[in-house]
Amino acid sequence: MKAEPRILVDGRLAEAADFRHQALVNYGAYTSFRVENGAARGLGLHIARLQAAAVELFGEALDEVELRGWMRAALEGRDQAFLRVSLFSPQVWPREPTYVGRPSVMTAAFDAPPPLAERPLAVQPQVHQREAPHLKSVGTFGLMRARRRARAAGFDDALFVDSEGVISEGTLWNIGFWRGDQLVWPEAPMLEGVTQALLRGAMGGTEERVTLNDLGGFDAAFLCNSATPACAISRIGDIGFAPAPERIAALEAAWLAAPPELI
Repeated sequence: MKAEPRILVDGRLAEAADFRHQALVNYGAYTSFRVENGAARGLGLHIARLQAAAVELFGEALDEVELRGWMRAALEGRDQAFLRVSLFSPQVWPREPTYVGRPSVMTAAFDAPPPLAERPLAVQPQVHQREAPHLKSVGTFGLMRARRRARAAGFDDALFVDSEGVISEGTLWNIGFWRGDQLVWPEAPMLEGVTQALLRGAMGGTEERVTLNDLGGFDAAFLCNSATPACAISRIGDIGFAPAPERIAALEAAWLAAPPELI
């Protein structure tokens, strides 16, 4: 039986007031990642994401030494975990949103990483763009609505496109394509994923404006995020792709080659 996640706020056990604020105020940002033996691949990029969000949303950066200590406290000695680190401020409310200062940090450590996707996924194109797409926002209404609509239509998930069919990202993941031996990443407003950055650093690739009309020119497609380093996409709308297990294996190997960074 899985235990409840251990949730801390600024290093102390979260209290009812913390959860009440999180339930009522949808303002903040987060990052999440797999932890193995007290370390995480791309940790520096996750911390940089949090620092940038702290400055943009609250006006003040975090103390990195303190932040790392709170992460370790949330893990409480776990060797394997999935850690979510969220930024919020109890001083920010809809009627009084003007607080400027260092945000509070909520850390939630789950017992074990979620399972990786074990089969190619079919995704449904939907016209949507996340608000402030460069931020990993705690506002997930649009993402959940898109995923629900996709599931109701017989797909596994949703892929976001604009009104001209330009592809950006998935609900909680980035997308990439193979054209022969060339790796292609979409050029569009989106969240720059940490796993995406690690794969680009290891395998390179070009960045191109990709539309739904361009899909026939690609041999394979995949998604990636911090929970799933690489998963084949079998279909985007009506366009099918070969599974290409050797390409997925190469992506997974590139992710595994990234050195884990101690928290």
